[in-house]
Amino acid sequence: MGIVRRLDHTRYRVSDLEKSVDFYKRVLGLEEVRRHKSPRGSELVFLKAPESEELIELCYFPNSGPVEVQEDLTHLAFIVDSLEAFGKHLESIGETFSDGPTMKPDGSGGFAFVDAPEGYEVELIERRQ
Repeated sequence: MGIVRRLDHTRYRVSDLEKSVDFYKRVLGLEEVRRHKSPRGSELVFLKAPESEELIELCYFPNSGPVEVQEDLTHLAFIVDSLEAFGKHLESIGETFSDGPTMKPDGSGGFAFVDAPEGYEVELIERRQ
C-alpha cells in the first residue's frame, strides 16, 4: 500500500507542438495515442513506442513562455534492434545521428543520439545477447 505500481507517462513541454509530434512519429515511429486540452489550457499529445506501455506526453502551454532546455538536462532512451538499420532510416528521411553510434568493445551493443526539437535529446540503444 502506498507504493507506486508503474510508470504511466513522462511529460515534455514544447514550444511547437506539431513540429515535435511530427519528429516523434516520423523519426522514431511512435504512435499518437490521444490528444486533448487540459483543464488549465495545455494542449496535450500522448505518444507511445510499439512495445511500451508507458506514454510520452508532449505539452504545449504558451502561458509559460518559450521552452529552453539546458544542455544535457534530460533525454528519452529507446531500444532499437540495430543502430546501423536506424542510421539508414535516419538517412532516408534526411536526418542524422547527433552523436555516435558508439559500439561497446565487447560486442554487446552500443548507443547513439539524435536531436529532437526544442533541444531535447533522444538516445537509441542496441543490446546484443
